[in-house]
Amino acid sequence: MSLPYYLKAKRLDFSTGQALIAMLNEDEAYHFGIHAGDKIAITWRGNKKAVVEVNLSDKRIKPGQIGLYEEIWSKHDIATHEIVEVSVLGRPDSIKAIQRKLLGKPLTEEESFSIIRDIVNNRISNTEITYFVAATYMYPYTDNELYYMTKAVAETGDIIKYSGLVVDKHSVGGIAGNRTTMVIIPIIASLGLKIPKTSSRAITSPAGTSDTMEVLAPVTFTAADMKTIVQKTNSCMVWGGGFNLAPADDRILKVTYPLSLEPYDKMIVSIMAKKVATSVNHLIIDMPVGDTAKIPNMKVAAELEKKFLYIGKRFGMKMKVIKTTTLDPIGQGIGPSLEARDVLRLLQRKDTRPLDLESKSVRLAGELLELAGKAKKGEGKKLAMKQLESGAAWKQMQKIIKAQGGNEKIDSEDITIGAIKHYIDAPKSGKVTFTNNKNINTLCRILGAPNEKMAGIYLNVEYGDMVKKGERMYTLYAQSQQRMELAKAALKKTKIFKIG
Repeated sequence: MSLPYYLKAKRLDFSTGQALIAMLNEDEAYHFGIHAGDKIAITWRGNKKAVVEVNLSDKRIKPGQIGLYEEIWSKHDIATHEIVEVSVLGRPDSIKAIQRKLLGKPLTEEESFSIIRDIVNNRISNTEITYFVAATYMYPYTDNELYYMTKAVAETGDIIKYSGLVVDKHSVGGIAGNRTTMVIIPIIASLGLKIPKTSSRAITSPAGTSDTMEVLAPVTFTAADMKTIVQKTNSCMVWGGGFNLAPADDRILKVTYPLSLEPYDKMIVSIMAKKVATSVNHLIIDMPVGDTAKIPNMKVAAELEKKFLYIGKRFGMKMKVIKTTTLDPIGQGIGPSLEARDVLRLLQRKDTRPLDLESKSVRLAGELLELAGKAKKGEGKKLAMKQLESGAAWKQMQKIIKAQGGNEKIDSEDITIGAIKHYIDAPKSGKVTFTNNKNINTLCRILGAPNEKMAGIYLNVEYGDMVKKGERMYTLYAQSQQRMELAKAALKKTKIFKIG
């Protein structure tokens, strides 16, 4: 803007606790081309001047006014209704950095921090964050950028310090079900290892670990609460967005979720920043690979493995990435309540427990026990299975549920699932030759998962099974008839299984 303009000052009786900030009316600022985070100069009584940063509001400030936070009027004698001259000085450094990334230029450490800081402090809009996410999709990070972004996301939030050995397991997702984390954590914690687990909400799937654990117990806690739970149980399963742990990630997540878009580099930064922030030093990454998974083939998986290991090395973590070709969902229930039921059936050793979920959980837990030095090479799986079969893992899970405020006496069959059901039977006899994970995820989201926790799909068959015409293949569950009708409409064009 070439010419200054004039506004009446209004003293605001609240403080920012940091920089000099002024508030403008959102609509008026839009017409003058001013954005949140822009630097402006305000001049009054001819020669008195201050450089401040802009915040916007559509209610607190009327057109024609400029709101001055306490830091400004306590330092400078500006009276309410005094006329001030306003000149735009420039865009915040974070916007310039996003523009560089959109042009495919690598970011410096300072630029990376400027973007993440301004996301955390709400100084850039969701639209600008969307441009940033899109830029990282078009122009993947260099190794240095990955490190800078991970460091920035971790350090702009709380760092929860734990001493000694701290272990974790994390799945990159993309496979329906796959609720191994909720089985592995009680196995590991029952052996005395510290495993403080923070998880995101679902991004592209019908349920994340936090969505599923929330069926059994609360997951939203402060950082201090989280430490208390870990002191009691060696572990926890909490939502990372519930406190100030890597807060930029949660805001970025709100942009990526409606687009069902999660660039690989954003995924790596999100996972690793939370591990850094919770002092993890031994980490297993579960990476399912398949045509309809998040990671489509082993070539992409190998590239991501290198990036994960590089970041782990920069932060001094001992890591292993487990890449597995996955053609089918893991477990039978898809959706928060159905997945929670699968987990409890497994931990409680029910005959109806999903054996594929058991097998994978035990294998990954074994790898983590060996990585942490708790079991000799080749012995980890056996030790993990012992904890399940002896009931030690279930007792540990009960401790975690109780510590997080849930009912530790819950039985798997007490879990409520959607009251409205629709059965899908095999249209012909033959062998299940293909399972479409993406279509399962889409159908579950149409049914209402993860927000409607009782919604989802229960699978009666899996890849490789022989089925007879009319045999039950899967059941849809919904909490409303409207949601069920939407899913039925989608089924006319969407298939989960292919029968050869």
